[in-house]
Amino acid sequence: MGFEQLAELRERLRAEKVQVKPESTKPPKRKPSPQSKPQEKDPAVEAIWLLQKHFPLAFPVSPAPKVPLKEGILKDAEQHLELLGITSEQLKQGIATWCRGSRYWESMTENAPRLDLNGQAVGIVTVSQALHAKHQAKWQRGQARRNQAKPKALADDTAVEGVVE
Repeated sequence: MGFEQLAELRERLRAEKVQVKPESTKPPKRKPSPQSKPQEKDPAVEAIWLLQKHFPLAFPVSPAPKVPLKEGILKDAEQHLELLGITSEQLKQGIATWCRGSRYWESMTENAPRLDLNGQAVGIVTVSQALHAKHQAKWQRGQARRNQAKPKALADDTAVEGVVE
């Protein structure tokens, strides 16, 4: 599930919670158990959701394809920290996460327009950038395959160890 889908699901669940919860009847208050933790939000996901909300042409919601972003987009976005309501570090994490996914690497094709926050073309993807993106996508696919193969290999090792003992 992508970041966009997670953010959309979160908002849908929040809206349903508000609709289902009648104001006149409140559930009894419970003491928080010592084992329960407060719900922590991923700062990168939160930043991506806010970027999509305020700059939908540069940060489209899935299933729309991602678009190559302007070089230096972080500096442009930092000018909007107050509007976004996040820290510079959260913004940096959000944009870094956005730009390292396979959907982003696939958008980086030769001569594709690079977009600013308003969706205006301000450059193009060069041949070397497109080649780099292709290598990154290939590397990510290889990593995913290796990660899927690990549990089986670990299970095989455990079975062998069990026989030896």
